[in-house]
Amino acid sequence: MMLCETTLLFRDDSYLKEFDAQVVSLDGNLIYLDKTAFYYQGGGQPFDKGKIAGHDVVSVIKTEQGISHELSGHGLSVGATVHGIIDWKRRYLLMRAHSAAHVLSSVIFKRTGALVTGKQLGLDESHIDFQLETFDKSQLSAFVDGANQLVKNGATVSCYVLPRAQAFAIPDVVRLAGKMPPEVAEIRIVDIKNVDIQACGGTHVKDIKEIGTITITRLENKGKGRKRIYYTV
Repeated sequence: MMLCETTLLFRDDSYLKEFDAQVVSLDGNLIYLDKTAFYYQGGGQPFDKGKIAGHDVVSVIKTEQGISHELSGHGLSVGATVHGIIDWKRRYLLMRAHSAAHVLSSVIFKRTGALVTGKQLGLDESHIDFQLETFDKSQLSAFVDGANQLVKNGATVSCYVLPRAQAFAIPDVVRLAGKMPPEVAEIRIVDIKNVDIQACGGTHVKDIKEIGTITITRLENKGKGRKRIYYTV
């Protein structure tokens, strides 16, 4: 099966709810499109759900062949034009949760220098893991208050792509404990004006006011130097 190049529409417009695309390859219930607004599983963000050509989207993942969309059934053929519809309520909640993760991790990084070792966005609850030895509730309360004040004040969110060298000239642009793979030549940047700037491939709100209130639900010690914060928006 040939490699299928797919234009990722969500990278330029996270608010795109519907789109038309052409089927370029098929593998059973997996279809590959020339472009898609569906976010694929990765970076701690779940794949988007919705419909393509009237069929439920079961999963969206990045494979060696390209971005595969698993459908509940299709009866499509290569060359067919299809209409995709994003489950917007689900996507928007994940956008708000993802932008909240950036604001909260920025506050914690600036005050402690802690890197992020992992995150997982969810519909009911999300979590972020930090490279920290100690973490107490009073300290966390101050961090969350700071994050929520930034959200209340609002700040625009811009997404753009930079060449690797130019991106890495930005201080602390990669906040993950694991470094960016060397084969990545271009880096997508998520820039929250005067709040945070990070390398990120996910979907985000246009202004952090849209996040609402960040609420910490629980804390968990995941071992030496790893503390997990669960939150909702």
